[in-house]
Formats: sequence, structure tokens, C-alpha cells
Amino acid sequence: MELIDVKKHEDEFVICLKGHIDSNNAASIEKEITEARTEQNGLPLVIDCSDLQYISSAGLRIILRLKKECADLRIINVSSEVYEIFDITGFTQMMSVSKAFRQISIEGCEVIGQGANGKVYRIDPDTIVKVYYDSDSLPDIKRERELARTALILGIPTAIPYDVVKVGDSYGSVYELLNAKSFCQLIIEDPSRLDEIIGMSVDLLKKIHGTEVDEGVMPDMKEVVLGWADFLKLHLPEEQSSKLRKLVEEVPYDLHMLHGDYHVKNVMLQNDEVLLIDMDTLCTGYPIFEFASIFNAYQGYCELDHQNMLDFLGITFEMGTEIWDKTLRLYFDDKNEEKIQAIADKAKLIGYSRILRRTIRRNGYETEQGKALIDHCKKRIAELLESVDTLLY
Repeated sequence: MELIDVKKHEDEFVICLKGHIDSNNAASIEKEITEARTEQNGLPLVIDCSDLQYISSAGLRIILRLKKECADLRIINVSSEVYEIFDITGFTQMMSVSKAFRQISIEGCEVIGQGANGKVYRIDPDTIVKVYYDSDSLPDIKRERELARTALILGIPTAIPYDVVKVGDSYGSVYELLNAKSFCQLIIEDPSRLDEIIGMSVDLLKKIHGTEVDEGVMPDMKEVVLGWADFLKLHLPEEQSSKLRKLVEEVPYDLHMLHGDYHVKNVMLQNDEVLLIDMDTLCTGYPIFEFASIFNAYQGYCELDHQNMLDFLGITFEMGTEIWDKTLRLYFDDKNEEKIQAIADKAKLIGYSRILRRTIRRNGYETEQGKALIDHCKKRIAELLESVDTLLY
């Protein structure tokens, strides 16, 4: 093929258009496309316009004929100039036409947030980008955008991404956050503000937990945790795994919102307004599941190696311990010390279960560090199961 390129994947047949398409070469291009499609074998057809600089009415007529034959035709990676042609001529209403993603670099950019699925970088004074770990993250980006919109409509202060970009081999969501700093950055800059910031953090956490969501809109965290318990059946004594699952089963289904990855790098302060970011972990459930995640962020993942806290949040393990303790006491300010410690133990039991599953799935048995963490989690789970008889509080 001289005028087009062809890429055949397992789930789609891609034809790449190049250069200029006009009346001088349209017939030759259509002939090459027709010949190439003999290998399509029923796969969905995708037209990749990454290298297309211009298309005339003659080229558009080729697209129309393809659309008649392939109802699910998609056109991707369209430059702004070519997209304008598709838009003016109404093609964007007739079929799926998506623009090429702007390429940006994060080299030298400050990491201001970090979650389960990506890192957040400040790329200029006004803008941040969340870069996803998974190179095939476009469905995750779309899902997070919808979750963020739902949360905003329900009154949770958050930023909505306004653009999707390419960052190396992965993708990122771009947000406008003027004069915004994470709670973590504020604490590092001025440790004397710790109590003030924890107070704002707990206020937002209570607002999240007080927000009810329609059934099916967000994942159910109880189902997720039941999956963890089922996984651990092969790695814990039968008595322990059975009790763990029974404790989770007895937690009532709850449609109140949870963030799922709540810590000081995922809460921002912008011009005195508190904003929640990293919304891809939003879910619903009983709050003990949230506190398990909070415990892991400030304690669980760092107990055996305190350097993990510095690498993850940029604060000391001792500071993380203080944030965890003060968060519990402020959130449960109507409960006595004994009850707060009991709640902490319930959260820790779920937290260690999550770490154990995660470590095993990441081939933890194959490294000394991994085996030490697995042994530590098993020991703590066994101890906690001796005293925890309910996850409710």
C-alpha cells in the first residue's frame, strides 16, 4: 500500500490515511482501501487520521461510502484542522469522529497527588494533569469524569477534567486548579497548620459520607471487600478466612458515598475552597471501608518500611501516625477512647486484608520484602480476628 497503511488488530481493522486527499488521488486511495478490506473479515472498521493533513469533498465521499457499508465506522486521531472540515460538513453528527490527543511532557513537573490508578502533576501555575499508570486508560478516564460529575451534582466540591492528553505512552486528564495546593503540601510548608487542615479534611469526609447516591451509579465497596475475603481463602487458615468473610457479609449495604482513596494528597485547597481530586475510586458503602483505606495510606503500607511514607506522601511516618489518630478522634468526637480504638481495629482488619491480597497478587512470595509484608499482615489479621466480632460501630 502506497497511499494508506493498514493495521489489523484482534478487535478492529484500522486504515491509516496520509497526507492530502483530494480529487487527484481519491480514486486511487479508494481502490487501495477496497483491496485492503478483503482482509477485514467482519472486524469493526476504524479510520486513523493521525497523518492526514487535508481531506476534500472527494475524500469525504469515500468516507460516506464506507459508512454505508460499516455502520460502526469510527474516525480517530483527527487534527484540529481536519476535524473542522468534518464538523462543518456535518460528519461529526453522522459518525464517531474524535480528535487527536495533545502530547505533553511531565518531565521536571512537581507531583502533587497520587492514587491507586495514577499520579497528579502540576504542569504550570494554573493547570494539573492526572497521568494514569495503565497505558490503556481511556475507559478509566471516561469513567472517572462521569463519577466526578455525579459527585459535583450531589454537592461534593471537586474539579472536572476539561481535556484528555497523551503523556508518553499513557493518557492524562487535565484540570484547571488556580492557586491550588494539596493538604499534604500545606502541612509540609507549615506543620503548625496540621490541626486546622485535619479539621477541614474531616469536615469534607463527613460531607462525603453524608451524601446518598442512587443505586448502581457507583461501585459497591462491600462487594469489592467480599472479593478480597474470597481471594484470601487460599492464604489464611479456614477459621480465619471464614470469620473474615462473615464479618464483611454482616455489614449492611449502604448507598452513602465513599471516596475510596482519601488522604492529604487527594484534597486540595484553592482560594480557601476545599476540593476533592482523584475521583476514580468513588464508591458507596459503610464508612469502615473508607477508614481501612485511610489507615493503609497513613500506616499500613508503611509500617515495615517508613521510607514508603516519605516516597508516597512526602511526610514522616510519625506525621502519618498523627494524622491517622487525629482524624479518627475528630471524626468520632462523640465516642470515648475505647470505642475509637475498637473502630481503629475494625479498619485495620480490612486494611491488612487489602494489603495482603495486593502483595500476594504482585508476586510478594518471590521477594524477601514481599514475604516479610505477607507474614506481617497474616500476623496482624490473626490478632485482630481474636477481638473484632463486628465491623459495625
